Amino acid sequence: MRGTVIHAPGDIRLEERPDAAMTAPTDAVVRLSATCICGSDLWAYRGVEPVEEPHPIGHEYVGVVEQVGADVRNVEVGQFVVGSFATSDNTCEICRAGYQSHCVHREFVGAAQAELLRVPNADGTLVATPGMPDADLIPHLLAASDVLGTGWYAADAAQAGPGKTVAVVGDGAVGLLGVLSAKQLGAERIIAMSRHEDRQRLALEFGATDIVTERGDEGVAKIKALTGGLGAHSVIEAVGTQESMMQAIRATRAGGHIGYVGVSHDVELPGEELFFTGVHLHGGPAPVRRFLPELIDLIWRREIAPGKVFDLTLPLDRVAEGYRAMDERRAVKVLLQP
Repeated sequence: MRGTVIHAPGDIRLEERPDAAMTAPTDAVVRLSATCICGSDLWAYRGVEPVEEPHPIGHEYVGVVEQVGADVRNVEVGQFVVGSFATSDNTCEICRAGYQSHCVHREFVGAAQAELLRVPNADGTLVATPGMPDADLIPHLLAASDVLGTGWYAADAAQAGPGKTVAVVGDGAVGLLGVLSAKQLGAERIIAMSRHEDRQRLALEFGATDIVTERGDEGVAKIKALTGGLGAHSVIEAVGTQESMMQAIRATRAGGHIGYVGVSHDVELPGEELFFTGVHLHGGPAPVRRFLPELIDLIWRREIAPGKVFDLTLPLDRVAEGYRAMDERRAVKVLLQP
């Protein structure tokens, strides 16, 4: 099979690799119908995370089940399935509490920019769609495997809902789908923080009511000005830098909630300032599996269209071009067709 391998920062290659194969009776092998490049993949591509040796990459996927292990009961060969970046048995105490991304048997997916993928813990990780989807639904279902599930978790962790003002820090795919999620959860006002006109337009389409272009302290001041000096009830942090986290904390009113899902890099929280904010912080790797049945249903009934975040579609053999486009911010998110 063909699969994507990162060799070093800036060095992405599509290579011939051994076919994905089951190694445990709880595994499944999925022939991928679509995969994509995540903003978190860019950390290694940009050299922020070390690439100690060449390794496969990619963690977002949908496709058709090709093989199942002897212990797999919940999915069958021939079904179209959506999975998530963290596998889970969906039966342990942590999973039953709704935190499948912290499952005691968790394995992280890391080879999904390919033609075939081995999925561990298949029973608890994969969710089958009601039938074979129409081609135009596949990008939306692919979004559910990570960025929509992550944006939804951020909105849920921030307690977005009726009567709430939600501010979204970050205008990448997760931030934009955080806007969509907050809208679906009934938020009254949604403030998207973005400097890019194309992303602002999509945020407005997804349900944003206000756009703030300022960042840092200026961005915080603008949020305060829009909220009677108090700050937002709910803030989604979808970047993962020191600046974005502090902007989120300072833009939240006392007693408000922050859902942080940007993968943190060198973020340090000032204890005394945090102590006196009175805000709630909750986030981390999104338990996408918790939300997948509901998200698939919304997509299947065409009530939401999260796949609009894919603004560039390329064949898998042009994956390196896709990384360059996202790195240079010429694309919000790149869909790859194996």
